[in-house]
Amino acid sequence: MTDDGDDDRKPDDGATGAGRVTVEHATTERATAGRRRGGRAAAMERATRTVSPAWPTTTTDASAASPGRDTAAPVAAACKPSPSTRPAVDRSARTLVIGCGAVVREAMAALRLAGLDHVDVVGIPAKLHNRPEKIPDAVRCRIASARIRDGYGRILVAYGDCGTGGELDRMLAAEGVERIAGDHCYAFFAGIDDFAALHDADPATFYLTDYLARHFDSLVWRGLGLDRHPDLLSAYFGNYTRLIYLAQMPDPILEADARAAARRLGLAFEMRTTGLGGLSDWIAAKA
Repeated sequence: MTDDGDDDRKPDDGATGAGRVTVEHATTERATAGRRRGGRAAAMERATRTVSPAWPTTTTDASAASPGRDTAAPVAAACKPSPSTRPAVDRSARTLVIGCGAVVREAMAALRLAGLDHVDVVGIPAKLHNRPEKIPDAVRCRIASARIRDGYGRILVAYGDCGTGGELDRMLAAEGVERIAGDHCYAFFAGIDDFAALHDADPATFYLTDYLARHFDSLVWRGLGLDRHPDLLSAYFGNYTRLIYLAQMPDPILEADARAAARRLGLAFEMRTTGLGGLSDWIAAKA
Protein backbone atom coordinates (compact mmCIF):
# COMPACT_ATOMS: atom_id res chain seq x y z
CA MET A 1 0.00 0.00 0.00
CA THR A 2 1.43 3.37 -0.93
CA ASP A 3 0.64 6.97 -0.13
CA ASP A 4 -1.93 8.87 -2.17
CA GLY A 5 0.81 10.50 -4.21
CA ASP A 6 -0.06 14.12 -3.53
CA ASP A 7 3.36 15.22 -2.42
CA ASP A 8 3.50 17.20 -5.64
CA ARG A 9 0.69 19.23 -4.08
CA LYS A 10 -1.83 18.43 -6.80
CA PRO A 11 -5.17 18.47 -5.00
CA ASP A 12 -7.10 15.57 -6.55
CA ASP A 13 -4.92 12.50 -6.19
CA GLY A 14 -6.49 9.27 -4.96
CA ALA A 15 -5.06 5.83 -4.39
CA THR A 16 -5.99 2.22 -3.84
CA GLY A 17 -5.01 0.00 -0.96
CA ALA A 18 -3.10 -2.11 -3.44
CA GLY A 19 -0.77 0.81 -4.03
CA ARG A 20 -2.12 1.88 -7.41
CA VAL A 21 -2.74 5.62 -7.78
CA THR A 22 -6.22 5.93 -9.28
CA VAL A 23 -7.85 9.33 -9.53
CA GLU A 24 -11.51 9.21 -10.55
CA HIS A 25 -11.33 11.26 -13.74
CA ALA A 26 -15.00 12.27 -13.83
CA THR A 27 -15.66 15.30 -16.02
CA THR A 28 -16.19 18.37 -13.83
CA GLU A 29 -16.77 22.04 -14.45
CA ARG A 30 -14.32 24.68 -13.37
CA ALA A 31 -14.26 25.38 -9.69
CA THR A 32 -15.33 29.02 -10.01
CA ALA A 33 -18.09 30.78 -11.84
CA GLY A 34 -15.58 33.52 -12.63
CA ARG A 35 -13.60 31.15 -14.85
CA ARG A 36 -16.68 30.03 -16.74
CA ARG A 37 -18.26 33.40 -17.41
CA GLY A 38 -15.61 35.87 -16.33
CA GLY A 39 -15.82 39.07 -14.37
CA ARG A 40 -16.31 40.26 -10.84
CA ALA A 41 -20.08 39.81 -10.93
CA ALA A 42 -19.74 36.06 -11.49
CA ALA A 43 -17.25 35.78 -8.65
CA MET A 44 -19.62 37.73 -6.39
CA GLU A 45 -22.32 35.23 -7.27
CA ARG A 46 -20.10 32.50 -5.79
CA ALA A 47 -19.36 34.56 -2.71
CA THR A 48 -23.06 34.71 -1.85
CA ARG A 49 -23.21 30.88 -1.86
CA THR A 50 -20.44 30.28 0.69
CA VAL A 51 -21.52 28.95 4.08
CA SER A 52 -19.72 27.80 7.23
CA PRO A 53 -18.40 25.36 8.27
CA ALA A 54 -18.71 23.30 5.09
CA TRP A 55 -18.34 24.33 1.46
CA PRO A 56 -21.07 25.99 -0.66
CA THR A 57 -24.44 24.26 -0.35
CA THR A 58 -26.64 23.37 -3.29
CA THR A 59 -28.83 20.41 -4.21
CA THR A 60 -29.26 18.09 -7.15
CA ASP A 61 -31.82 15.62 -8.45
CA ALA A 62 -31.21 12.20 -6.92
CA SER A 63 -34.06 10.44 -8.72
CA ALA A 64 -31.89 8.34 -11.04
CA ALA A 65 -32.24 4.57 -10.76
CA SER A 66 -29.77 2.37 -8.87
CA PRO A 67 -27.24 0.94 -11.34
CA GLY A 68 -25.73 -1.44 -8.80
CA ARG A 69 -29.00 -3.36 -8.46
CA ASP A 70 -29.73 -3.68 -12.17
CA THR A 71 -27.02 -3.40 -14.79
CA ALA A 72 -29.59 -2.13 -17.27
CA ALA A 73 -30.75 0.69 -14.99
CA PRO A 74 -30.41 4.18 -16.50
CA VAL A 75 -27.38 6.08 -15.28
CA ALA A 76 -25.33 8.88 -16.76
CA ALA A 77 -23.97 7.68 -20.11
CA ALA A 78 -20.49 8.88 -19.18
CA CYS A 79 -20.24 6.43 -16.26
CA LYS A 80 -22.42 3.47 -17.24
CA PRO A 81 -20.29 0.33 -17.59
CA SER A 82 -21.36 -2.11 -20.28
CA PRO A 83 -23.70 -4.79 -18.87
CA SER A 84 -21.51 -7.37 -20.59
CA THR A 85 -18.41 -6.20 -18.73
CA ARG A 86 -16.90 -8.85 -16.46
CA PRO A 87 -14.30 -8.10 -13.80
CA ALA A 88 -10.79 -8.96 -14.95
CA VAL A 89 -9.87 -9.82 -11.35
CA ASP A 90 -12.04 -11.49 -8.73
CA ARG A 91 -12.57 -8.85 -6.04
CA SER A 92 -15.69 -10.40 -4.52
CA ALA A 93 -13.86 -10.88 -1.23
CA ARG A 94 -12.50 -7.33 -1.19
CA THR A 95 -13.96 -4.08 0.10
CA LEU A 96 -13.70 -0.75 -1.70
CA VAL A 97 -13.80 2.53 0.23
CA ILE A 98 -14.87 5.37 -2.06
CA GLY A 99 -13.65 8.54 -0.43
CA CYS A 100 -13.37 12.22 -0.99
CA GLY A 101 -9.90 12.94 -2.33
CA ALA A 102 -9.39 15.10 0.76
CA VAL A 103 -9.41 12.05 3.07
CA VAL A 104 -7.75 9.36 0.90
CA ARG A 105 -4.33 9.71 2.53
CA GLU A 106 -5.85 9.44 6.00
CA ALA A 107 -8.02 6.47 4.98
CA MET A 108 -4.96 4.62 3.74
CA ALA A 109 -3.13 5.41 6.97
CA ALA A 110 -6.08 3.97 8.90
CA LEU A 111 -5.91 0.79 6.81
CA ARG A 112 -2.22 0.41 7.51
CA LEU A 113 -2.74 0.88 11.25
CA ALA A 114 -5.56 -1.68 11.31
CA GLY A 115 -3.69 -4.15 9.09
CA LEU A 116 -6.61 -4.38 6.66
CA ASP A 117 -5.05 -5.66 3.45
CA HIS A 118 -8.36 -6.72 1.89
CA VAL A 119 -9.52 -3.11 1.49
CA ASP A 120 -8.83 -0.72 -1.39
CA VAL A 121 -9.39 3.03 -1.41
CA VAL A 122 -10.28 5.22 -4.38
CA GLY A 123 -10.68 8.99 -4.36
CA ILE A 124 -13.22 11.29 -5.97
CA PRO A 125 -11.70 14.72 -6.85
CA ALA A 126 -11.77 16.99 -3.82
CA LYS A 127 -12.39 20.03 -6.05
CA LEU A 128 -16.03 18.93 -6.24
CA HIS A 129 -16.44 20.61 -2.85
CA ASN A 130 -16.70 23.80 -4.88
CA ARG A 131 -19.51 22.17 -6.90
CA PRO A 132 -21.25 19.95 -4.30
CA GLU A 133 -24.27 19.35 -6.52
CA LYS A 134 -21.96 17.13 -8.60
CA ILE A 135 -20.83 14.91 -5.71
CA PRO A 136 -23.78 12.45 -5.64
CA ASP A 137 -23.51 11.62 -9.34
CA ALA A 138 -19.72 11.26 -9.14
CA VAL A 139 -20.06 8.82 -6.24
CA ARG A 140 -22.94 7.00 -7.96
CA CYS A 141 -20.79 6.49 -11.06
CA ARG A 142 -17.95 5.08 -8.99
CA ILE A 143 -20.32 2.70 -7.19
CA ALA A 144 -21.63 1.41 -10.52
CA SER A 145 -18.09 0.93 -11.81
CA ALA A 146 -16.99 -0.83 -8.61
CA ARG A 147 -19.87 -3.27 -8.79
CA ILE A 148 -20.12 -3.99 -12.48
CA ARG A 149 -16.62 -3.49 -13.86
CA ASP A 150 -14.46 -4.15 -10.79
CA GLY A 151 -16.62 -6.73 -9.01
CA TYR A 152 -16.08 -5.57 -5.43
CA GLY A 153 -18.01 -7.59 -2.87
CA ARG A 154 -18.55 -4.64 -0.54
CA ILE A 155 -18.51 -0.86 -0.93
CA LEU A 156 -18.27 1.85 1.74
CA VAL A 157 -18.26 5.62 1.29
CA ALA A 158 -15.96 7.94 3.25
CA TYR A 159 -17.73 11.22 2.56
CA GLY A 160 -19.59 13.69 4.69
CA ASP A 161 -22.74 15.29 3.32
CA CYS A 162 -20.32 17.98 2.14
CA GLY A 163 -22.94 20.55 1.15
CA THR A 164 -25.15 18.23 -0.93
CA GLY A 165 -28.23 19.06 1.12
CA GLY A 166 -28.97 15.40 1.86
CA GLU A 167 -28.81 14.31 -1.79
CA LEU A 168 -25.75 12.14 -1.20
CA ASP A 169 -27.54 10.23 1.56
CA ARG A 170 -30.65 9.76 -0.58
CA MET A 171 -28.58 8.35 -3.42
CA LEU A 172 -26.64 6.03 -1.09
CA ALA A 173 -29.86 4.78 0.51
CA ALA A 174 -31.16 3.86 -2.96
CA GLU A 175 -27.86 2.09 -3.69
CA GLY A 176 -27.75 0.28 -0.37
CA VAL A 177 -24.30 1.71 0.44
CA GLU A 178 -23.22 2.94 3.87
CA ARG A 179 -21.21 6.08 4.51
CA ILE A 180 -19.40 7.39 7.55
CA ALA A 181 -21.55 9.52 9.86
CA GLY A 182 -21.03 13.28 9.85
CA ASP A 183 -21.81 16.33 7.76
CA HIS A 184 -18.19 16.86 6.73
CA CYS A 185 -14.67 15.63 7.34
CA TYR A 186 -14.14 18.15 10.15
CA ALA A 187 -16.79 16.29 12.16
CA PHE A 188 -15.48 12.80 11.64
CA PHE A 189 -11.88 13.82 12.29
CA ALA A 190 -12.63 15.85 15.43
CA GLY A 191 -15.53 13.62 16.53
CA ILE A 192 -19.13 14.55 15.79
CA ASP A 193 -20.02 15.67 19.33
CA ASP A 194 -16.69 17.41 19.91
CA PHE A 195 -16.94 19.28 16.63
CA ALA A 196 -20.52 20.34 17.35
CA ALA A 197 -19.42 21.78 20.68
CA LEU A 198 -16.43 23.47 19.07
CA HIS A 199 -18.56 25.03 16.36
CA ASP A 200 -21.36 26.06 18.71
CA ALA A 201 -18.83 27.84 20.91
CA ASP A 202 -17.76 30.05 17.98
CA PRO A 203 -19.68 29.66 14.70
CA ALA A 204 -17.48 32.31 13.07
CA THR A 205 -14.69 29.78 12.56
CA PHE A 206 -13.11 28.57 9.32
CA TYR A 207 -11.53 25.10 9.44
CA LEU A 208 -8.59 23.46 7.73
CA THR A 209 -7.58 19.80 7.72
CA ASP A 210 -4.17 18.51 6.66
CA TYR A 211 -5.43 18.27 3.10
CA LEU A 212 -6.86 21.79 3.02
CA ALA A 213 -3.72 23.20 4.62
CA ARG A 214 -1.64 21.45 1.95
CA HIS A 215 -3.86 22.65 -0.90
CA PHE A 216 -5.17 25.95 0.47
CA ASP A 217 -3.92 27.95 -2.48
CA SER A 218 -5.48 25.78 -5.20
CA LEU A 219 -8.74 24.84 -3.46
CA VAL A 220 -9.53 27.94 -1.42
CA TRP A 221 -7.57 30.95 -2.69
CA ARG A 222 -7.69 30.21 -6.41
CA GLY A 223 -10.72 27.96 -6.11
CA LEU A 224 -12.82 30.85 -4.81
CA GLY A 225 -11.30 33.27 -7.31
CA LEU A 226 -9.49 35.38 -4.72
CA ASP A 227 -6.35 35.43 -6.84
CA ARG A 228 -8.31 37.32 -9.50
CA HIS A 229 -10.73 39.20 -7.25
CA PRO A 230 -8.97 39.87 -3.92
CA ASP A 231 -11.56 42.54 -3.17
CA LEU A 232 -14.01 39.67 -2.54
CA LEU A 233 -12.07 38.49 0.51
CA SER A 234 -14.42 40.34 2.84
CA ALA A 235 -17.47 38.92 1.03
CA TYR A 236 -16.25 35.38 1.63
CA PHE A 237 -14.55 35.69 5.00
CA GLY A 238 -15.73 38.96 6.53
CA ASN A 239 -17.92 37.16 9.07
CA TYR A 240 -15.16 34.81 10.24
CA THR A 241 -12.98 35.64 13.23
CA ARG A 242 -10.65 32.64 13.54
CA LEU A 243 -9.17 29.71 11.66
CA ILE A 244 -8.79 26.35 13.41
CA TYR A 245 -6.39 23.87 11.90
CA LEU A 246 -7.53 20.33 12.72
CA ALA A 247 -4.28 18.40 12.32
CA GLN A 248 -4.48 14.70 11.50
CA MET A 249 -0.75 14.03 11.23
CA PRO A 250 1.10 16.95 12.87
CA ASP A 251 3.76 18.29 10.56
CA PRO A 252 5.67 21.57 11.01
CA ILE A 253 5.41 22.33 7.29
CA LEU A 254 1.63 21.92 7.27
CA GLU A 255 1.34 23.94 10.47
CA ALA A 256 3.29 26.75 8.80
CA ASP A 257 1.01 26.49 5.75
CA ALA A 258 -2.07 26.71 7.97
CA ARG A 259 -0.68 29.72 9.84
CA ALA A 260 0.06 31.40 6.52
CA ALA A 261 -3.50 30.73 5.38
CA ALA A 262 -4.86 32.36 8.53
CA ARG A 263 -2.70 35.43 7.92
CA ARG A 264 -3.90 35.70 4.29
CA LEU A 265 -7.50 35.53 5.46
CA GLY A 266 -6.93 37.96 8.33
CA LEU A 267 -8.07 35.43 10.94
CA ALA A 268 -6.78 34.41 14.36
CA PHE A 269 -5.05 31.02 14.29
CA GLU A 270 -5.61 27.97 16.47
CA MET A 271 -4.40 24.40 16.03
CA ARG A 272 -5.92 21.22 17.43
CA THR A 273 -4.54 17.73 16.88
CA THR A 274 -7.27 15.21 16.07
CA GLY A 275 -5.30 12.28 14.70
CA LEU A 276 -7.30 10.11 12.34
CA GLY A 277 -10.27 10.42 14.69
CA GLY A 278 -13.55 8.80 13.80
CA LEU A 279 -12.36 7.92 10.30
CA SER A 280 -9.93 5.35 11.69
CA ASP A 281 -12.51 3.89 14.07
CA TRP A 282 -15.14 3.65 11.33
CA ILE A 283 -12.84 1.93 8.83
CA ALA A 284 -11.62 -0.56 11.45
CA ALA A 285 -15.22 -1.38 12.45
CA LYS A 286 -16.83 -1.51 9.00
CA ALA A 287 -14.18 -2.73 6.60
